[in-house]
Amino acid sequence: MRIGILTGGGDAPGLNAAIRAVARRAFQLGHQVSGVKNGWAGCLEEGLIDELTPADVRGILPLGGTILGTSRTNPSKEQNGIPRVIRTLRHHGVDGLVPIGGDDTLSVAAKLHEAGFRTVGVPKTIDNDLSATEFCIGFDTAVGVVTEALDRLHTTASAHHRVMVVEAMGRDAGWVALMGGIAGGADMIIIPEFEVPLSDVVAHLYRRRGEGKLFSIIIVAEGAHIPELEREQGGESEKDAFGHVRLAKRGIGDILASAIEHETGFETRVTVLGHLQRGGSPSPVDRIWATRLGVAAVELIVNGQSGVIPIRRNGDVEVVPIAEVVAQTRRVPKELYELTQVFV
Repeated sequence: MRIGILTGGGDAPGLNAAIRAVARRAFQLGHQVSGVKNGWAGCLEEGLIDELTPADVRGILPLGGTILGTSRTNPSKEQNGIPRVIRTLRHHGVDGLVPIGGDDTLSVAAKLHEAGFRTVGVPKTIDNDLSATEFCIGFDTAVGVVTEALDRLHTTASAHHRVMVVEAMGRDAGWVALMGGIAGGADMIIIPEFEVPLSDVVAHLYRRRGEGKLFSIIIVAEGAHIPELEREQGGESEKDAFGHVRLAKRGIGDILASAIEHETGFETRVTVLGHLQRGGSPSPVDRIWATRLGVAAVELIVNGQSGVIPIRRNGDVEVVPIAEVVAQTRRVPKELYELTQVFV
């Protein structure tokens, strides 16, 4: 059979490791492989599906990004989008597809399965917000980037007695900011799951100054909500094909830093980590689990399974319906967030 591979949504370290795993296991089992370029867009446009050879996936394990390219194209919002995707895949002789992505990519994958096309997903999202699975490709590397940034910012914040506001990724869930903040010793962590008023931020900073702590590190997820600042973020916001606000243009870090300086008079600087969290070589954890789940996806699709996805649960590979993974957003639980209060 011929197995297609697609990477959708935002790029993430570890995608190439997954592509390599899918392709090499398929070759080992005697099957052919096609690479779909530029996410779901490659299934809607001509000339974007090509055969992959062993040489194409050689040496890509440590590379960031994705050799197939990606996009945020949503076939569900195109006229006859899902039937067109299936028609294009069948035209290229693809018998089954392994889409690697987050909730948006996998939601389309679920529709593909429902329409009768054999589909097995692989979980990828830096935000780590897919339900059911304990692992999403890219998350571990992103946390490492945040941790290193906080380590570096501590020294300059201390030297200049400044407040440093660090903006990290996290649209609806604050996993990256939380884990990176704990590992990097942030003094305050603000994430979408738990609203923090500006007055609490100001009180926190005054308390630290009163204790002789002349600098502070605050990490804020890009999707966090601070009530007093919401009105400054009003108006129509630019959205992607899936209807998500482009948070990079929302600027919660800049707005918070300006508010802090205005309210306290403390010199405040902002660092927006942005796409740095997506770039670079994947961590060993991302490489290993992308490999394990990629291999598992091929074995499932070859065995006739569809509409399912291999995940990490209790430290091992398990298989669940794709619908279960995209059913709801996996959010930071209160008891884990309360851990951050120990170190304020």
